[in-house]
Amino acid sequence: MSKLENIILKGIAASGGVSVGKAFLLDDDDICLIYREIPKNARENEKKRFDDAIEKTRQEFKEIYNKINDILGENYAHIADTHILILDDMNMRKDVYKLIEEGSNAEYAIFKVMDKVIRSFESIKDDYFKERKVDIQEVAKKILTNLLGKRKRSFRDLKKNSIVVAHNLTPADTVTIKEKLIKGFITDVGGKTSHTAIMAQGLGIPAVVGLKVVSSQIRTGDTIILNGNTGEVILNPSAELLEKYQKEYDRQNEVIKELKKLKDLPIETLDKRSVLIFANIDNPDEVSSVLNNEAKGIGLYRTEFMYFNRNSIPCEQEHFEAYYRVVKEMSGYPTTIRTVDLGGDKLAKFGLLKLGREQNPFLGLRAIRLCLKYPDDIFIPQLRGILRASAFGKVRLMYPMISGLDELRDANKILQDVKQDLRKSNVSFDEDMEVGTMIEIPSAAVIMDMIAKEVDFVSIGTNDLIQYTLAVDRINENVANIYNPMHPAVLRLIKHIIDNAHKEKIEVGMCGEMAGDPYYTPILLGFGLDEFSVSPFQVLKIKKVICGVSFEQARAISAKILKCGDKESISKIVSAIQMI
Repeated sequence: MSKLENIILKGIAASGGVSVGKAFLLDDDDICLIYREIPKNARENEKKRFDDAIEKTRQEFKEIYNKINDILGENYAHIADTHILILDDMNMRKDVYKLIEEGSNAEYAIFKVMDKVIRSFESIKDDYFKERKVDIQEVAKKILTNLLGKRKRSFRDLKKNSIVVAHNLTPADTVTIKEKLIKGFITDVGGKTSHTAIMAQGLGIPAVVGLKVVSSQIRTGDTIILNGNTGEVILNPSAELLEKYQKEYDRQNEVIKELKKLKDLPIETLDKRSVLIFANIDNPDEVSSVLNNEAKGIGLYRTEFMYFNRNSIPCEQEHFEAYYRVVKEMSGYPTTIRTVDLGGDKLAKFGLLKLGREQNPFLGLRAIRLCLKYPDDIFIPQLRGILRASAFGKVRLMYPMISGLDELRDANKILQDVKQDLRKSNVSFDEDMEVGTMIEIPSAAVIMDMIAKEVDFVSIGTNDLIQYTLAVDRINENVANIYNPMHPAVLRLIKHIIDNAHKEKIEVGMCGEMAGDPYYTPILLGFGLDEFSVSPFQVLKIKKVICGVSFEQARAISAKILKCGDKESISKIVSAIQMI
């Protein structure tokens, strides 16, 4: 019986690019654990077994750090630090010791303790925090492997131009894959913010993750197509499809060559209108990608990573050190730091605050609302850290989820108080640090003329602006098809924001996914957007579109689109002007 052709599996696009090749299935046997009762007189020795396994695991992570550092540099090597932090968690150790003292063998004890932590992540919707669960699983597996004396995973049989298929990959695995000249990888687990995805992006390896059971569906030697742009994996492609994707692969390589030629050119339209292209980052490890891809600053530094893998709220010094590192590395380019954008439910689950679970956290106590409710615990330590970092480079402060003037003024009042305290203590900071806000709630967009009078800049967060305008949860598969950046109401709101900001002579950026999609670039350019803040790996693609069109042409296209009232009419106009 012949194989079925063109089986399409849908996962998460973790690192862009298209690859065609033969699968290499990386065996990933599950560790079988059983409970063994340890006699009282042997429990101290069992603790020593656990301690020895911890120390061996620590040495392995140090080797991983050195290996990543040699290939990608210190920024990416810090990814390995996250695993060491988990390893050094004293609460975890105490819980394991307790179970051993009660008679459990070390293997079962570490499994029970880590499983409890992992389960606490299961119900968290935030993608970044979800991916930290994978880090904990990886640490647990390494400890268990060392306790059981299992042989390390081997890449000796890996062949050049293979596409690796695995349940999961560690950052060290990803570096090894690059060394072996692998064409890409696909995994059962993971997401866009997983450390493996970040590594893949930095190395330029196409990747699709989160395919759930793909490692049980593919065998070594199977021909597969990996589309890291769309998140699709195609099994047993037909000859026609192979030919199509081989052409796409060749075209992709040509585009990459052409994009590299743009690196030293100014970012301006054909009629010499200058535009800024900044980058979004989720943590300090991504700065090298920002600089390598020629972004002229950071338009969104998300600070939620500060709240991962801890049982206490980050202190002022921890905030300062995280921001100082990025600001110094950016060497004078602006760094826009967004104050924490988490919901109270996230902090409650981590035991940081005694907050009850909310029915709808997206409309609840989150972001600036949470900061204003708990200024001493959350907001002030972060503001102090940001202000102190501003003494070492160009820093811009940005508030998320502002819905009106009252919240903006309340936040600025606290900021002024913090500044005054720093002055009294003779702590240096940039007195002229720019302060802006995200525009992602329709109420803020509607009163943009008022908000623009009280800020130095604004940045449009399209992900939430679209969701709140259309009342659509984009991760809800029942209504995700209604989520539409080209909805006339969304486009008119964006134009309204830009026009009213420009009347007050302040710049408008955009840091949502819409800014990083070349499909929308001519429209946003025509609306008058001053700054595109995108994934580091989209910088040159956006630059290509900007450099290939005149501002007057873009304005004419955008004006035409604003007169359309339906999706189909808008799509026809946009599709006719695509440049990538």
